[in-house]
Amino acid sequence: MRSKSEKAAAMLGLARRAGKIAGGALAAEKAVRSGKAYLVVLAEDASANTIKKFTNMAAWNNVPLQSFLTKAELGRRIGKEERSVLAVTDGNFAEVIMKHLSEERSV
Repeated sequence: MRSKSEKAAAMLGLARRAGKIAGGALAAEKAVRSGKAYLVVLAEDASANTIKKFTNMAAWNNVPLQSFLTKAELGRRIGKEERSVLAVTDGNFAEVIMKHLSEERSV
């Protein structure tokens, strides 16, 4: 049986294929600042600067933030090279990803 974080990670791939992912720091920052981001996903091994920058930016713009997967796994899930951060630009995908992650953490 797949873990909830595995399901959440699989949803990132679906969202990317649907064109609903802003991958990488510049694209994610643009999505958050323009109000198009519904969820910010940070890699667990992102740099301290990246973590601080996007934590503050997400809080300021009232965008939920989740941290899971490594940079390599995050990139692989969206079919790209390593990514420290990405933004989900669709409310439904963001909701499902957050639901899977919150279910795993509450168990």
